[in-house]
Amino acid sequence: MNTRRITWIGVLVSQALVLHAVERMLPIPQLAPGVKLGLANIITIVALNILPWTDAFLVMVLRSMLGALLGGGASGVLFSLAGGTMSFLAMSFLMKYKDVLFSIAAISVGGAFLHNVGQIIMASLIVETFNIFVYFPILAASALVTGFFTGVISDLIINAISHARLLPGKARR
Repeated sequence: MNTRRITWIGVLVSQALVLHAVERMLPIPQLAPGVKLGLANIITIVALNILPWTDAFLVMVLRSMLGALLGGGASGVLFSLAGGTMSFLAMSFLMKYKDVLFSIAAISVGGAFLHNVGQIIMASLIVETFNIFVYFPILAASALVTGFFTGVISDLIINAISHARLLPGKARR
């Protein structure tokens, strides 16, 4: 791994952690447990667009683990990794059809939806009941709104990086 790639991974992980911390400080009323803006997902989408798949996955794993440990404890790591992994895999798949079938905003909505699926499955396994799925309609609706928002912001950042000619090896044009 070259220095440029390591630097990009470090910068993106640190930015995701800052967004995670900022999101925790925002006074947003919760409609249901687990409803969040998902600001750190902006960085995952950016990473998927500018880094090789393995590096983007590493950014997601480091962001999930460090963010959860800094603000949620050990159980937070389980929820974060479950949601993050499902979201990442979904967005990776949808990214193959970027600009053909899906916009960055649509890919982000798909990722937000699957993030909620991963977290609710993990919660149901931990509490040993599927009654927790009663929150799913609220989580799905929030995924539409927050996923669209993070997708639009992600697209703006990706375009800014591209125009500034700062792209790492994979996406250099």
